[in-house]
Amino acid sequence: MSVEEQLNQSVVYTPLQRMRHSAAHVMAEAVQDLFPGAQFAIGPAIEDGFYYDMALPRALTPEDLPAIEERMRASVAADHPFTQSRWPRERALDYFRAHDQPYKIEIIENLPDAEVGIYQQGPFLDLCRGPHVERTGQIGPFKLLRVAGAYWRGDEKRPMLQRIYGTAWPSQEELEAYLERLEEARRRDHRKLGRDLELFAISDEVGAGLPLWLPKGATVRRLLEEYILDLERQQGYQHVYTPNLAKLDLYKTSGHWEHYHDTMYPPMEMESGEQLILRPMNCPHHIQIYKLKMRSYRDLPIRIAELGTMYRLERSGELAGLSRVRAMTLNDAHIFCTPEQMLGEFKKVVRFIERVYQDMGFEHYSYRLSLRDPNDKDKFVDNDAMWLRSEAALRQTLNELGVEYFEALGEAAFYGPKLDVQVANVLGKDESISTVQLDFTLPERFNLEYIGEDGQPHRPAMIHRGIISTLERFMAFLIENYAGNFPVWLAPVQAVIIPISDEKHADYAERVRERLREAGLRAEVDMRKERMNAKVRDAQLQKVPYMLVVGDKEAANDAVAVRLRSNENLGAVPLDDFIAIANALVAERSKVLWPERTA
Repeated sequence: MSVEEQLNQSVVYTPLQRMRHSAAHVMAEAVQDLFPGAQFAIGPAIEDGFYYDMALPRALTPEDLPAIEERMRASVAADHPFTQSRWPRERALDYFRAHDQPYKIEIIENLPDAEVGIYQQGPFLDLCRGPHVERTGQIGPFKLLRVAGAYWRGDEKRPMLQRIYGTAWPSQEELEAYLERLEEARRRDHRKLGRDLELFAISDEVGAGLPLWLPKGATVRRLLEEYILDLERQQGYQHVYTPNLAKLDLYKTSGHWEHYHDTMYPPMEMESGEQLILRPMNCPHHIQIYKLKMRSYRDLPIRIAELGTMYRLERSGELAGLSRVRAMTLNDAHIFCTPEQMLGEFKKVVRFIERVYQDMGFEHYSYRLSLRDPNDKDKFVDNDAMWLRSEAALRQTLNELGVEYFEALGEAAFYGPKLDVQVANVLGKDESISTVQLDFTLPERFNLEYIGEDGQPHRPAMIHRGIISTLERFMAFLIENYAGNFPVWLAPVQAVIIPISDEKHADYAERVRERLREAGLRAEVDMRKERMNAKVRDAQLQKVPYMLVVGDKEAANDAVAVRLRSNENLGAVPLDDFIAIANALVAERSKVLWPERTA
């Protein structure tokens, strides 16, 4: 949505959002006071806080924020009223020209209104539709969080502005609780843990948004791949490989080019005159597999699955570790079925998702029924009958499943409604991990058919389904969800063997490693010239589940002294017993490090 559209739309703020929007204006007032000549762009309330974009005489540093906060507190203490007025466009343009505010001028010039909204508190005046609190004294406890860069209008070709983020809450207790959650999120940040635990890396020479999976991260990825592929095989999915390129015409037929061309890579011109493009989605390829031969109703449902790599032209400022990348591999599948089979297949996918969440230890998740906005004929396929039928079918299915859900207008795919399963992240915010989408549009566009019991051709229904999202995004979520402490079955290194004496106990340590590897466990020997306690500590920092210390007694008794990454010392355990216990926890995909012991 453009800046002008935001200003023109009818803004409905909750009381908390209204307070945060007011805090953004008070922050801009403080900045103007401290940095004469500051040029302001926009300053909205956002989830959990607010920000303001601005051009300043110099780059801000974190050390500047306390001074800005102090000036803000003075404005709050002054209890200035927020006053609203409507100015003719020319008066507003004259004012902002006189005060050297080019971003406000550009906004006004692109607004259709004869009059524009102006808000003022104390000496500060701003272009704004509101709403605000009545007085600055009604702004609750606040904190400025960080400074970031932001392109004007999100366009990399436009000026880079400075963005100050802040948060405000009704009470000091709520503010402190939020700041504690932020600190915990920083500790769990998958970018930091990914670097510290050597899971993945981003190389400037390779390119932004193109992660390199390091050996440990690649191990976790491989385990996730094997896990989901095995479950899919059990449920009758047929796995395929399809190319990462295709003709542009394929995506014009599907509608992806029409709806997503801004986030697709430019076509590559071939000497034959063909235009090839990196695929943004796998569904057109799976449709071509379905079309290779005529299908009978007896063949359906057909479940085609792939770990398919896709490409999105994400802006540089939006890239973030593994959670926002330009090349990603989706746990993708498409189910082709008769209309009568559709709801049954949909239910199976929902139960599949619940099974995976149980294995992953996800306890808090919710269901979002994502619907079209019937007034938006550009974003969504213009077929009222299809939308009404498919949305009603999804509601019926969810009611029959007995799951609670909420509806989200305007969040559907362009071709049909969907169910998004949202899991709470470390900040308590919902992230869509899994999705199930109904589609009657693409079967029509690609003229898909099957021969029914009546011997006549019929149009199949299609279900798009992703259980564990893209492997990149799912990995980012898991790192933060587990704080890097992967359960034993997913840990890239499950045990580190630490000889008390590198010279005396090295041979036994190597024999233990071989025994563990033969049993299917991932183990390493730490032969560094470090003290034993330092090796134990380093393994704990690397989030390794087990530290197996070996010395004379352990070698003599074919045992290992087991220490857990939780710092619990279990003492000597026969090696065969350790292997049996560890493998049982792996087979169960258990979340515990060691079985509970009874006295």
